[in-house]
This record gives sequence, structure tokens and C-alpha cells, in this order.
Amino acid sequence: MTRFNAAFILLAAAALVVADYPIIDGHAVLEHIRVLSSDRFEGRLPGTPGEDLSVAYIEEQFRSVGLKPGNTDGTYVQKVPLAGIRPDPAQILTLRAKDKTRRLKYLEDFVAWTQKLVPQTVVENSPLVFVGYGVQAPEFSWDDYKGQDVRGKTLVMLVNDPPVPDPAHPGKLDPKVFGGEAMTYYGRWTYKYEIGGRKGAAGVIIVHESGPAGYPWSVVEGFGGERFDLIARSAPVPEVEAWIGLEQAKQLFAMAGQDFDTLKKQAATRTFRPVSLGVTASFRFQNSIRTVTSRNVLGRFEGSDPKLKDEFVIYTAHWDHLGVGKPVNGDRIYHGAVDNASGVAGLIEIARAFRKWAKPPKRSILFLADTGEEQGLLGSQYYTENPVYPLAKTLAEINMDGLNVYGRTRDITVVGLGKSEMDDYARAAAARQNRVLAPDPEPEKGFYYRSDHFPFAKKGVPAFDPDSGIEYIGKPSGYGRRIRDEYTEKDYHQPSDVIKPGWDMSGAAEDLELFWMVGYDVANSDHFPGWKPGAEFKR
Repeated sequence: MTRFNAAFILLAAAALVVADYPIIDGHAVLEHIRVLSSDRFEGRLPGTPGEDLSVAYIEEQFRSVGLKPGNTDGTYVQKVPLAGIRPDPAQILTLRAKDKTRRLKYLEDFVAWTQKLVPQTVVENSPLVFVGYGVQAPEFSWDDYKGQDVRGKTLVMLVNDPPVPDPAHPGKLDPKVFGGEAMTYYGRWTYKYEIGGRKGAAGVIIVHESGPAGYPWSVVEGFGGERFDLIARSAPVPEVEAWIGLEQAKQLFAMAGQDFDTLKKQAATRTFRPVSLGVTASFRFQNSIRTVTSRNVLGRFEGSDPKLKDEFVIYTAHWDHLGVGKPVNGDRIYHGAVDNASGVAGLIEIARAFRKWAKPPKRSILFLADTGEEQGLLGSQYYTENPVYPLAKTLAEINMDGLNVYGRTRDITVVGLGKSEMDDYARAAAARQNRVLAPDPEPEKGFYYRSDHFPFAKKGVPAFDPDSGIEYIGKPSGYGRRIRDEYTEKDYHQPSDVIKPGWDMSGAAEDLELFWMVGYDVANSDHFPGWKPGAEFKR
């Protein structure tokens, strides 16, 4: 029996009385994905005709659902001023030691860009310093810099957190230091560039390793080309932000008379000290700069309680993807069907469910389809820095970044499980579906710091980041992990992220029903959800 045949529809209608939550139409979700990921939308890159089509489509859907304009100016959009910076693809990274010179090829060997709005980026003969994982974390008594002045130098860093062994359990990582197997924000590449800027470094080069990073080099290649940033950026940034491939990094260390694996092992200890490599790096490239007024799309569902309707629960999903880029198997359009046409489709259908439900929640619901997630969570960051509705009156945020398109599961993954009381709402909702919560099966990849809920969490708003379960009903053991790995390896940030034959939207529909319940219950709650003890966002 499928979810969508007549017999099941009758059962679902009856379940409304028992389950007390709306049934979401998986076919409708799929049709939104089909439109948003089509060739006509050209990969939905900000500042392109793909943005215009995306914004117009989402606004039309919000209006047809019956949402009110989400902005207080009476429109469905919040303007997000961005700067697009495109470095010269002919650039070369030149490495020099006393008697050796190596020139690395852009995209093939390294990727580099700048966040500074300058027509030319020049870093000449900047001394390279290996700073391990580049982390300064007083709460863990960890300092990879040891007071060394790195101003004007280019820092070489390892990806992820320092992997500190657990003295009580050989072969495992210490859960009390950097989250053990789970990544903390110190492991994110955004943190590494940020601290490089604060330290006055001329450049930061991160060594890419597919396992710890959670994605292959092809994803890093996608960081090349035009990149966007918020125009109003106050934090200092280095002149150059770069990645280098693992094999190139090993050759760099050999050029310096060092063994990469030996220094990597030393970097996982508190006693590690920065290592001057005796090699200089030179970057020189032109930048094409343009300013773009991108848009967040906002729709508002008004709460029923006059005393509480100025308080909000926010649902988010980013509409943007990577646009048109390097062809793969003849396709240059990065369609982003799962990432994240699916999330936007879910946003629209959850809004429809609220609008059709007979008993509206006491508080209001804001539906936010944001821009620039693929460029560094820009749209959600802009909203949290320029909120349309005060964050002090925002109870929680629920983010959707990639739906389950492979069928129903016994579980629902919660990225960051244990961080906030949102888990309690999700656990109750899952129980109504005879399901259970499961922790992130890939905590080492730091997904909690990689999507649009994160800017809200940084501002103290409890943020719920659900993901697909991995225990698929009717599938063999290990199926869930296999399809996750296959998507990461073959489709993530590739043109092949398209609607596939055999997609089963029953899982997406059931998950969206759970997300609806979580938002509905929070909006009717007698208190604001809080952070759990020990969560880094509690303060």
C-alpha cells in the first residue's frame, strides 16, 4: 500500500481525529521541487534570473496559501545587500623555499578568494606558519598559537577539531574536549578564517581531507568562482582565504623539510606549538566586484491570541543553490533538488497545513525562505542581525535543509540532539507517529554549524535542525547510511542533485507533519523553550 492510493487517503483522513495533526501531501512537495530545480531556474544563484524566478515563485505560493506579507513594510521580501566577488580564475599560488619554487593550479590544487571589496588581492612572499587546527579555546585549555605573533603571515590549518584521545576508552575521542566524535564550531572552516582575521594574518590556508571535512574536493572546487558576502561586515578578515588539497599539502610540508603526518599527530596535543615552515606564499589576482540586492522571502501566519500573536516561531529553508558552473557529464546547472528545493517545498506545505488547520496556534508563525545559505548562511545571518520581529519575542526556529526522499523511517534524526528543549517537543511529536528521535549519525561533520538555524542559535534562539532518519521501513540494515554516503559522494553540490526515479515522498510528508507538530506545540506553549545545561548557546 502506498501513501497516496485511495485506501490510504481514507485511513489518513480518519487519522486526523486520532493523531490530531494535518496530513501533508507528498505529491505537492514533489511538484514544488520539480519547479524550483528545473533548468529554467538555473540553479537559483543569488543575483541572477534564477533568484528572480525563485523569489517570485515562493511569494506566489505564500500568497496562494493565504499567508500575510511577512515584512512590516507590507511586502513578502526583506532586502539583503550582498557583494559578489569573483577572483581571476587564472590565478596561481606560488610557494617558495630557499632553493625550490612550486606553482599550484587554481581549482585543481587550491582554491582561494577574498572577502575584501578590493579590485586586486596581493599577498607577496608571506611566511607560512603551521598552526595545527588553528584553535584558541580557553574552556578546553587549548591554544594553538602560544602567543606567537602571526600578523602578516599565512597560516596553514588542519580541517575539523583537534582529535583528542579519550584516556578511559582507547581508540575513541574524549567527549569532554571539543565534543569528542562530534564537531564543535572550532572545527568549522568559517571559524578558522575568522580567527585568522582576528590575529591579523595575511592569509589562511586550510588543508582539505575528505573524511574529516565530510565532502570531497569537488565540493571545495565549487567554492571557486563568484562568492557573495554581506556588505555590512564588521569583523576583520584575512586578505586571502584558501583551501589546499591533501596531496599538495604533503608536498608543501616535504618542501619545508617536514613530515605532514608527524606534525598532524603533534597538532592533536595541547603542547603543540606553531611551526614556521621556511616557505613563503604569494597570491596575486584581480577581483570582479558587483553589488546585489538579494532577498529573503517572508510569509506570516497570525496567531489567534491577541496577547501572544506578537511572539513568533520561525520556520526557515534556504532557496538558493550554486547556479551555473563547471560542467559534469555535460550538465552545467547545479539544480539543488534535495539541497534545498526540497526544504522550500516543505516550507510551503507546512504553511498550507497551518492555514488549513481548524484551530490556529496562539502565537504567530513566520515562514522565512532565505538567501545566500550556500555562500555562508548570509540570508539567515542578515535576518538575525536585522530581525523583522524581535528575537527576544522569537520562541524557536525550525530549519529544513534537505528532506527525506527515500521513504518512511522509524526514526527522525535531530542534529544537535541534547542542546535544547526543542528535543522534548520533537520527542513528543515523534511518539505520536510511533517513531523515535536519533542523534546525528555523522556528528564529526558538524552539521549543526552548517545551516540556517546556526545564526539563530548564536543569538540565543533555540534552534531545531532535523534531518532524515536512517532506519528505513522495509529496507535492509545499513540502507540509510548507504544512501547518505552515496548522496554526499555523488550528488552533494553537483549538477546530479536532481529528482531521481524511485523517489518516495512518504518519508518527506511524514517528517513535515512532525515539524508541523513541533512548531504548533511550541506556538501554544506556556513558556519559551530553553537551552539544555552545557549547550554553548545557553549564555
